[in-house]
Amino acid sequence: MKKLIDFLGLKKSIAAMLCMVILIGLGEKMAERFLPLYLIALGGGAFSIGLLNGLNNLLNALYSFPGGYASDRLGFKRALLLFNIIAIIGYVIVIILPYWQAVILGSVFFLAWTAVSLPATMDMVSTVLPKNKRTMGVTMHSLVRRIPMAIGPIVGGTLIMYFGDKTGVRLAFCVALVLAVFSLVVQQLMIDDDGKRKSDATLHPLKALKYLHPDLRKLLVSDILIRFCEQIPYAFAVVWCVKLNNISELDFGILSAVEMVTAMLIYVPVAYFADKTTKKPFVVATFCFFTAFPLVLYFSHSFWVLVGAFIIRGLKEFGEPTRKALIMDLAPEDKKAATFGLYYLIRDIIVSIASFGGAFLWDPSTFKKVVELTGFGGSLVPWFERFACPELNLLVAFAFGLIGTIYFAAFGKDLKKTE
Repeated sequence: MKKLIDFLGLKKSIAAMLCMVILIGLGEKMAERFLPLYLIALGGGAFSIGLLNGLNNLLNALYSFPGGYASDRLGFKRALLLFNIIAIIGYVIVIILPYWQAVILGSVFFLAWTAVSLPATMDMVSTVLPKNKRTMGVTMHSLVRRIPMAIGPIVGGTLIMYFGDKTGVRLAFCVALVLAVFSLVVQQLMIDDDGKRKSDATLHPLKALKYLHPDLRKLLVSDILIRFCEQIPYAFAVVWCVKLNNISELDFGILSAVEMVTAMLIYVPVAYFADKTTKKPFVVATFCFFTAFPLVLYFSHSFWVLVGAFIIRGLKEFGEPTRKALIMDLAPEDKKAATFGLYYLIRDIIVSIASFGGAFLWDPSTFKKVVELTGFGGSLVPWFERFACPELNLLVAFAFGLIGTIYFAAFGKDLKKTE
């Protein structure tokens, strides 16, 4: 057992952090995965779904860098306490106010947790574990994150099936609130205090650009293209399954579980072999699966075909832990969290465009609403009315994935040789 614990890098603080990830993640995924259905039930329509998805990516970008800065300056334990309180505020807003505008407002707080806490958790892995165990530590974090991603949608789908879209989602947020409070207690009791850091990390993104290793910039370009592929249809996958192909909410929860179990099964063996061989093939494989998902989804109109599509979606996790560990290895020793946050700041600000744009491609009325609100782009309305549809959304996503995969395969550096 000791050898297994050492092999997996499960030190006390790491184990406590993984418990926190399960508790927070379980509550979050019970409700977050079904937010598009909740928004429709509250009268928000496709516009609110696109707004939520775009806001999600934008907040991931805007929160990740200050989250990393806070971890470098306060220490990861104090930073995680702050981030949990922010998420709890968001849950309370959504529970109390049953309006789609309140969901958008609450999401500003509860969607922050994953983005703002990720640099701190990566900082903890980098601080607590030796360098030859960082990839495994990141892998365990990624693996454990998938447990609530697998279980949460099933529980949330069951609540919605029995209580309806509105009441079911609000009940899920109530459970999320309880779990978040419990997680806060666990992390403060079990995670070792790393104290206030002596770091001169800057909160100015332009000044922090020097933290980025040149090879990280090449990875960043391909990563942005691949995330366009992922995010254009991301929020609409549940709508494609439930509304357009008559899959029940519980069945969609099962599909989400299939995706997460697939990812969990490949994490540890892939991490082991990636450390033993060159890393570029694993990243290329990851990008291939990202690219394949929207194309396979395009042809999926029954439950069992969708199972195959979501297995492919789970396989996209091939190279994710390796990519995250590389960012931490190449970051300056006292600015690792800030560098990780900067990478995500740049990536997700750009990718948020794809999230907003996905709604325009899905439903022609979405672009028309934007024109009515802003007064710009009226000449493009006929084009969107003629071509915009769910199928166009999926095909455009596939095209971005194909470009990103080819780019990295041709120009990406072999990550094994990057030290």
